[in-house]
Amino acid sequence: MSGEGLIADPRPVHASVGHTRLKELMHRGTEFLGSEVAIMGGAMSWVSERHLVSAISNAGGFGVIACGAMTPELLDTEIAETKTRTSRPFGVNLITMHPQLGELIDVCAKHEVGHVVLAGGLPPGGAIERIKGNGAKLVCFAPALALAKKLMRSGADALVIEGMEAGGHIGPVSTSVLAQEILPNVSKDIPVFVAGGIGRGEAIAAYLEMGAVGVQLGTRFVCATESIAHANFKKAFIRASARDAIPSVQIDPRLPVIPVRALKNREMVNFAAKQRDVADLLDKGEIEMAEAQLQIEHYWAGALRRAVIDGDVESGSVMAGQSVGMVTREEPVAAIIRELVDEAAAALESRG
Repeated sequence: MSGEGLIADPRPVHASVGHTRLKELMHRGTEFLGSEVAIMGGAMSWVSERHLVSAISNAGGFGVIACGAMTPELLDTEIAETKTRTSRPFGVNLITMHPQLGELIDVCAKHEVGHVVLAGGLPPGGAIERIKGNGAKLVCFAPALALAKKLMRSGADALVIEGMEAGGHIGPVSTSVLAQEILPNVSKDIPVFVAGGIGRGEAIAAYLEMGAVGVQLGTRFVCATESIAHANFKKAFIRASARDAIPSVQIDPRLPVIPVRALKNREMVNFAAKQRDVADLLDKGEIEMAEAQLQIEHYWAGALRRAVIDGDVESGSVMAGQSVGMVTREEPVAAIIRELVDEAAAALESRG
């Protein structure tokens, strides 16, 4: 046993009772995704691009492209490049507040993307119908039971419930509480994937037993060999502990800023100053609230790029979930997924 005996040491239990049980629990998820294991890659701007996404799908998981602030032209190229690297299913994550959401949906339809994930709030009118009309399956984020039921009525084909332990934009409620609130009430009616703070297979097994059909992990894949994240970015992850991944602070209550979880650095201070600047523009009537929110999103996109691509981990945003403490080395995606699967199988087999 490891630590204080609370977590069983993972052992390779290939073709074991545990693996058979895991396959059974993931069956609805793998059927929905068309993958070998029901492990979705979390959509991380600048990180979840063609190389990592295709690697996750090729390893049996389900990669998801992070569209973020991409233009339709950039997304078009990214999807095409991903298709040259894998013949297996992958999805595209779109932000609901993107000003060109309709055109991005059309790009996904052009490439016959089978799964579209909508993040960032309730979809604008017509978006759901447009996605489903193109033949894609729609996955939506549900941060509360009431919203989960509303999304189900609106036509969502699957839900992701993501707790505040996740990296990037977060809500106020933990993964464990969301799972208890939502899974017993809706999991029989719609596939639900759990996300936020998952770094080991034992947690995957637990959420599957609660009724989830699969999970979504982002932070765990950042230091994959196939990830294009800068060496400095990966080093910051490997050195960090869970307590280093902290949420941003809202400076002005009039500015509805969604908190972002990232590793503590100078950028967290800079963001406070940015909020004051945007709030000042609002006070002067120079911008509307929608534009203010968009400016904040563009700010984060730029700060994240500085860290991920340029390697500036002090004045860039090193978005990371609290599971960052479980990222201890750089390794191939296939090894990460294999370890997660073996840990989950061992945990299930130990139940007897």
